[in-house]
Amino acid sequence: MVVATPYLWLLLFFAAPFVIIAKISLSDTAIAMPPYTPVFDGFAKFGGFFSALDFENYEFLASDSLYIKSYLNSLRIAAISTFLLLLIGYPMALAMARAKTSIRPTLVMLVILPFWTSFLIRVYAWIGILKPEGLLTVLFQSIGLMGPDEQVQILRTDYAVFIGIVYSYLPFMVLPLYAALEKLDNTLLEAASDLGCPPWKAFWRITFPLSLPGVIAGSLICFIPITGEFVIPDLLGGADTLMIGKTLWTEFFNNRDWPLASAIAVILLAVLVIPIAYFQNQQQKAG
Repeated sequence: MVVATPYLWLLLFFAAPFVIIAKISLSDTAIAMPPYTPVFDGFAKFGGFFSALDFENYEFLASDSLYIKSYLNSLRIAAISTFLLLLIGYPMALAMARAKTSIRPTLVMLVILPFWTSFLIRVYAWIGILKPEGLLTVLFQSIGLMGPDEQVQILRTDYAVFIGIVYSYLPFMVLPLYAALEKLDNTLLEAASDLGCPPWKAFWRITFPLSLPGVIAGSLICFIPITGEFVIPDLLGGADTLMIGKTLWTEFFNNRDWPLASAIAVILLAVLVIPIAYFQNQQQKAG
């Protein structure tokens, strides 16, 4: 029963919804409720139901450059953001792991502290900071880095999206890294130092390889949701910030094209899950 519980959870909350979305993606748009056809209405029409399904939505996605650009741009922004998160989060996690044992819980609480405030409120706060007449402009003008008539032009650009993503997802990167680095045996570093190994070399030969599980976990935890991110690109990005989350929302709510939106979601899931499943399989074989 204990082993079956997670599989039952996956069946109810992952496999079943995915089958429904996959079915809708093979349907046609209709002016009805629900806005697609065919709709499964009984086992009597079982054969006709499946014969009416087609792959027109997937063919349309493959032929339209808008959706291809959305996928590629989402992967680009997610990859760059994950790299920035790792670049910023790793030193933070390393400092937390090497801090005194008595203050580590306080440091972990400070990392988690932003979660006590609503995600939307925190993103809206960045609008107040990054807008042309916002706090960042006032700060730069007050310390003389900008003239009285100059303004910061960051909002509605990709830079604002990167700032919002890195700020929002930083705890998801720091915590897995901290969990891996906290378990590191410091006697290995002492032995390396006794053998004449410089600190930077000991880091690349000992610390970083042993923390790779945390690096991989944090990167995956951040990369996957960032790829489908909608709120941050919509609020901080401009019209040229094209991400698949915004495209999916537009097709679902504005165009009410549920089959096409479902096809977008299925492809996005395949793009993310298949490489990750293959990587985990290779890791298990190597282990």
